[in-house]
Amino acid sequence: MHSNLKKEVLPHFIGIAIFYLIVLFYFSPAVFEGKIIFQYDILQWEGAAKEILDHRAETGEEALWTNRLFGGMPAYLVSFEVPGDITNFITKVITLGLPHPVNSLFFGMVSMYILLLSFKVRPEFSIASAVAFAFNTFHIISLDAGHNAKIWAICLIPLILAGIHIAFEGKKLLGLALFAFGLLLQLKFNHLQITYYTVIIVLVYGIGRIVQSLKHNELPDFGKTVAILLVGLILAVGGNLSRFLTVLEYGTYSTRGQTNLSSQKSSQDGLDKDYAFNWSQGKMETLTLLVPNLYGPGSTKSFPKDPETERVLRNNNIEVAQVKDNIDYARKYWGDQPGTGGPIYGSAIMLFLFILGILFAPKPYKGIFLAIALIGIILAWGKNFQGLNYFLFDYLSGYNKFRAVTMALSISLFAIPVLGALGLEYLFRGKERKAAIKSLAIAFGVSGGLALLFWLFAGAFNLRAPFDDNFPEWLVEALKEDRKAILKSSALKSFVMILIAAGLVWAAVVEKISTSVLGLGLALIVIIDLWTINKLFLNEDDYQYSPAEQFFAKTPADETILRDNDYFRVLNINNPFNEARTSYYFNSIGGYHGAKMKRYQELIENALNPEIQNFVAKAQEGEFSWMELSVLNMLNTKYIMAGRAENAVFQNPEANGPAWFPEEIMIVKSNDEEIQAIQTLDTKRKATINGNEFDNVFAGSGAVDLSKNEPGTLEYNVDAQKAGLLVFSEIFYPKGWKATINDQPASIIRTNYLLRGIVVPEGKSVVKMTFEPSSYYSTKIFVVIFQYLVVLLLLGSIFMTFRKPSADGQA
Repeated sequence: MHSNLKKEVLPHFIGIAIFYLIVLFYFSPAVFEGKIIFQYDILQWEGAAKEILDHRAETGEEALWTNRLFGGMPAYLVSFEVPGDITNFITKVITLGLPHPVNSLFFGMVSMYILLLSFKVRPEFSIASAVAFAFNTFHIISLDAGHNAKIWAICLIPLILAGIHIAFEGKKLLGLALFAFGLLLQLKFNHLQITYYTVIIVLVYGIGRIVQSLKHNELPDFGKTVAILLVGLILAVGGNLSRFLTVLEYGTYSTRGQTNLSSQKSSQDGLDKDYAFNWSQGKMETLTLLVPNLYGPGSTKSFPKDPETERVLRNNNIEVAQVKDNIDYARKYWGDQPGTGGPIYGSAIMLFLFILGILFAPKPYKGIFLAIALIGIILAWGKNFQGLNYFLFDYLSGYNKFRAVTMALSISLFAIPVLGALGLEYLFRGKERKAAIKSLAIAFGVSGGLALLFWLFAGAFNLRAPFDDNFPEWLVEALKEDRKAILKSSALKSFVMILIAAGLVWAAVVEKISTSVLGLGLALIVIIDLWTINKLFLNEDDYQYSPAEQFFAKTPADETILRDNDYFRVLNINNPFNEARTSYYFNSIGGYHGAKMKRYQELIENALNPEIQNFVAKAQEGEFSWMELSVLNMLNTKYIMAGRAENAVFQNPEANGPAWFPEEIMIVKSNDEEIQAIQTLDTKRKATINGNEFDNVFAGSGAVDLSKNEPGTLEYNVDAQKAGLLVFSEIFYPKGWKATINDQPASIIRTNYLLRGIVVPEGKSVVKMTFEPSSYYSTKIFVVIFQYLVVLLLLGSIFMTFRKPSADGQA
């Protein structure tokens, strides 16, 4: 292969080097010092996954069920691996050894760079847009929070679309391979909401291609390309088949599924509408894409040394230190959302280039990426654009499974840099200098002019926050002055950045500088722009050598409970259903996960929360009503933890234990009746059975002992004086759990709304329960096969695409 090194290789080498160096130096504590970003969500995940990770390390086998969260749930919703899975190795290779999770941003830049090259944007123009896409504040804030899978899934969107676009442009084999490879990795990271948004992007692109095919009578070729890409879809799904099917199977029984209670029935399954749209972006707040601090930085941004608020407090003889936390929070964000980690911003320079794209990009591409950008913005408005968004929530398939609709702005943050790069490319493909300068003036006037207006008239905007009603008016006025100062500073910075960018483009148009200098200059100011604001949200203070060691350090309360080697559960009454630190050491009644089992969530809302609140209220008065904990007792809650000290641990003498024979069976006719009954039932003596779902059973008697306890395996020695129902303090899940009595198959029935029950015979027997979901065991071999097929396809397609014949016809 004869190659012009300078022309064909060097620009790409420079681009990749820039991307690598950005990650290398911005995240230098992680790369050079071995420190770890303090990610709260990841620490919670570590707590939730501890049992699974320990089991994997000790046995080399996969724990498919964990007892550590919410009384027990499928483990593949927490941590999941298939023996022979090569995707972890692949991600290390394609990110050149950069540490997880910061390697996602490097590959995001590479991914966008590849997409722009596929649209024939010259390398020097692709670099700035690639940086803006991956290095935006949304990703940095998400990284700080620990949303690693989300960032990876977003950063793979450009590669997926690049494959599709290349296939439609004629290189079908390479397009197929890139599409399959990108989608394989995105599905591996298992963030279905981002995959859903990816489908939206692909559909919009597909509609654009259909329109073009109709215009040029190319529908047959369109159909062939779609058919080829379907092969890529099959390969990508096949490489994640176990992960895909287990999650799909679980979805029906999770909080994303239909309620089991008629009192809460709706025409649609999925999340509650208010919950799903709680984080909806205000319409004006969208302009943080241009002026990031339009509604405040939402972070620990430092304020002027002597802000107006502090001056006014001192004048009113109020000690600033006493109210500092409240005042700081009030100054950080004044939008309509309940709170935010920071503004969503991908550089004002990209907005300037985006307008150039509207003016110069070819019509098909302009329509596609403008539509994608607008869709992301409108979806992110959520409840602030109810007419459309509530309609979509009610009728668009699958859309009601997702929450935090502001995440839809990831669609816009993808489309804006693409259209901006296309605009820049086609501006310089044109021959009319005068027209180019005129359009340049329009783009600068719209973007820079708007930023300038925010700077000049900052005080004219609504600078009140919803929580300002809690403050006296004199303090609110001082807060507004501080907010105005923050807004003005941010708007002025955006204007300056746009001015510099416009100046560089103008200099290149009039041939004062080369397009290469322009491209690198734009990349530099985009890096400076984003670097300076991102450092507000993720900087050296956010790194530790071992955050987990500190977070999970044993407390005296932990030590007290750990002395007990029996099998039991623990309730941490401090925010129990939104923390997983307890799960690091104990089987927890609570936990931290976005998709609990539906029945357990219903138990929390209808029984557990009232029971816990009633118990705490009485305990504060010195009365410990253990007998009234009917639901906690049936879940074998032996310890209640009220703090970190040793004396903050309370042992429950009435916990039912791992399994027991109830003396009486109560037949109910509905889920509503059953969940109502267990709230006052003496669950050690009585048990409920839904007569509409299960055959009548009879009460038995005897003794039972738990002899084996592993994730996904439980074994009991039973001595039944009378045959009948044996109730287990284990969560009922209808997919995968199998039971045997003396090695003979037995049926598991649901009792007490969500516990397992088995009818055992008279006499001595061994009851064994194992979790063996066919959705995992019947598919795991195919996962490995399909993954290797995708990799071989990618390597083969690259070789075939770039293999050129020499002058004598030899390869």
